[in-house]
Amino acid sequence: MKYLVFLLFVFSCSKNEEQTNCFNDRSETLNPEEKIPQTVTGILAHKPEYLQIVDLKNFRTFKEDSIYEHDFRIQASEIQKYNKDFGIFDYKFERQFICFAKQEVGDTLYSLAKNDAGYWLLKIQNRIPYAYFLGLSFNQYYINIIQEKPIIQDGFLQMEGSFAEKIKKHYSSAIEDGKLFKIELEDLIKDTDKDGYNDIFERSFGLNPNNKDSDGDGLNDLDDMNPLYKSEKNKFSELYQRALPVPFSERNYKKLYYTINFYNSDCNYFHQVDPYIRTIFVSEDKKKKTDYLSVTDVIKNKIIKITKSDKNPNLFCVYEETKSGALSYCKEFKDGKWESINAGECL
Repeated sequence: MKYLVFLLFVFSCSKNEEQTNCFNDRSETLNPEEKIPQTVTGILAHKPEYLQIVDLKNFRTFKEDSIYEHDFRIQASEIQKYNKDFGIFDYKFERQFICFAKQEVGDTLYSLAKNDAGYWLLKIQNRIPYAYFLGLSFNQYYINIIQEKPIIQDGFLQMEGSFAEKIKKHYSSAIEDGKLFKIELEDLIKDTDKDGYNDIFERSFGLNPNNKDSDGDGLNDLDDMNPLYKSEKNKFSELYQRALPVPFSERNYKKLYYTINFYNSDCNYFHQVDPYIRTIFVSEDKKKKTDYLSVTDVIKNKIIKITKSDKNPNLFCVYEETKSGALSYCKEFKDGKWESINAGECL
């Protein structure tokens, strides 16, 4: 009898968790997460162990460099110069990064780069491209577009920059200028499980740096479009699948290893999707977030929990919040499959 009670308790808990994580409670009051201002003390207290920071006496200020970065994005002449200087990186990495500060060391080309995930070091050696994630948050670190020192020196990656806090996309606010950030190349390129992602990337986004197949689905993390969770087909994972973006271009997204969509969700149904664009899920629970994700907002679009119809038990909607507004995906589950409905029948 005790065993039966225990099973009922476990089933009840898992059912409640499913309801909480996957389905929208209309009576629930959303409390926006309070943003804690960044400080020098706070940044230093949580800096990665592999990062060394040197105070510079002579340096390019955040204000000087950020003004140049803004002009760089809007001036046609700078775009032409960029294409000339970094065309080889755009070609090898299929335009997955914005590059800056390149250096040639022997037969190897290096460039600093950034994308929606964060800062990277790119390398082209013997015509083969490599990308190494730095694990330095946009919300704490600003790396200068113009580097006045070599970025590769004495076995280290070194980058001039500042402590800075992200205010909104493309805009940051300086906290303290005049920093030289150094990472030993051996630590940066380390890939313990040989899956193609460096250990720093895997630790930053919750993957297992000691297992090339983090979710145990038979695919290496680099080749897996959903590397954290096994993709499975069921009633509600199919509903979430329909809300995912479908690429319109002819680019082969399976080979775009560093183009990643991030979503906040603890819903097991959402975790089971088979996305068209590489996807990593970020827990909504602060305690479950990695150090990197606890201070870095990598979420662009938000897919909201499933909403049930009060009138029709087979009618469900998923909402996506984008910068341009909200999109709804309402479907009726009929005869074992999802069917489209008239707009007027939506919740």
